Amino acid sequence: MDTNIMLWQAVIFGPDDTPWEGGTFKLVLEFTEDYPNKAPQVRFLTKMFHPNIYNDGQICLDILQNQWSPIYDISAILTSIQSLLCDPNPASPANSEASRLYNENRREYNRRVREIVEQSWLDES
Repeated sequence: MDTNIMLWQAVIFGPDDTPWEGGTFKLVLEFTEDYPNKAPQVRFLTKMFHPNIYNDGQICLDILQNQWSPIYDISAILTSIQSLLCDPNPASPANSEASRLYNENRREYNRRVREIVEQSWLDES
């Protein structure tokens, strides 16, 4: 059993009434001694297809970078990430293919997201 208190695992669920609905998405949060003055490193362990999520799971989200404030707690971080799923920021693409499909072919984008959701069910072991 890992006893590193600076390394947390979390789960967020796909928001209802979105293509992400029903998905279970695992993340890892890595804190430093500087927390809460410095944001934790957060990345998805679950494979994702999203304009603001890199292929390695890193998340392009302002509150995890230049807009960080010590007032943000873990709940605020996870809620912001969950909100980002259904409300991407096209000005800050991390996955060019997902960004292109989101902007140009929403139907195909949603189909790819549904594939990720279905894969998340298989990854629950």
